Amino acid sequence: MSDPSPPQPRSGATGGLYRRFVEPLLRTDEGADAEQLSRISLGILGETALRRDWPVVREALQGLALELQRRDPRLQQTLFGCRFANPVGLAAGFDKNGVAAALWDRFGFGCAELGTVTWEAQPGNPRPRLFRLAAERAALNRMGFNNEGARAVRRILERQKLPPPGQRPAVLGLNLGKSRLTSLQLAPDDYASSLELLAPLADYAVVNVSSPNTPGLRELQEESQLRRLVERLRRLPACPPLLVKIAPDLEDDAIDAIARLAYEEGLAGVIAVNTSQDRLGLGQRRLAATGRLLEEEAGGLSGRPLRQRALEVLRRLRATAGPALPLVGVGGIDGPQAAWERITAGASLVQIYTGWIYEGPILVPEILEGLVQQLERHGLATLAEAVGSGLPWRSAP
Repeated sequence: MSDPSPPQPRSGATGGLYRRFVEPLLRTDEGADAEQLSRISLGILGETALRRDWPVVREALQGLALELQRRDPRLQQTLFGCRFANPVGLAAGFDKNGVAAALWDRFGFGCAELGTVTWEAQPGNPRPRLFRLAAERAALNRMGFNNEGARAVRRILERQKLPPPGQRPAVLGLNLGKSRLTSLQLAPDDYASSLELLAPLADYAVVNVSSPNTPGLRELQEESQLRRLVERLRRLPACPPLLVKIAPDLEDDAIDAIARLAYEEGLAGVIAVNTSQDRLGLGQRRLAATGRLLEEEAGGLSGRPLRQRALEVLRRLRATAGPALPLVGVGGIDGPQAAWERITAGASLVQIYTGWIYEGPILVPEILEGLVQQLERHGLATLAEAVGSGLPWRSAP
């Protein structure tokens, strides 16, 4: 089957600018502050989102979409009531306050997960709190759910005048966390306050109980705690499809328990995985910014070193939950082969963040082109046929 869309350039203005001006800043651990770069980028994107109907801005965004979007019906899926144009999403953590919610489809994403959002606004942990590990294509972060709070996020999203859920070019998820000052006992009400306020704007919502940077948060992954939380949220009258995001550091029996709970409580899916507290063989790596060893630093590790563990957790979930529960693969996906590996292990969707930062915007179309090539080489008609198939990556003949 041939691709019905016209041939697209593999690189263009965006890719060229990224390679020229941004990539040099990411080649070493030192240099431009990683968090400052993100803040500047989001500031520009936020202003662009509010002015996207201005003729000159609209024209620029059309050019961006032409360069980065890849439309192919074989990549489309409908999961938990949401129609995904393609399986590649932006992971939570980049657009924490949803300032660029209206733009992510132009970058080629089939979905974008906004947040993590908490009920109370909070500044997060002390700086520095985001570190590059350039040689390993990895990052360490201990951000601590810094965001403007659910009420401000609702205003930010409403200002962008988004189409209603179900009518957007890219699906928008909202990732919700616990406010730092809220006790674990009161966590269900804290999450519920955020979800009740933001539900009308979300295609789906994610219960984030797996960040390593909020004290005690990961205790909510324990089965009884998580069940109490999920049941509280499911009682909301307008609860959107609800997923849970889990840590890569769980033991097998805990992963199995979450898979069973997801089935029993009617969750829409599980996202695997968040960042890791394990140093994944990099414990003796020294951070240039602090002079300390990685094993001495707090925070979660993301990027390429997480790839194998994220794959193992995904396979465990698939083995326990079976094919009926949608899974989302995250962690160390920085190219088409890693995305195909995650899909054939059982993920219906994949999300990228650290890999996207290092590789640049061209990563999204490269992944999508690679997935289509694999479908053709394996004689598959749709991406859904590849999910959980165990089919290997096939190089060009």
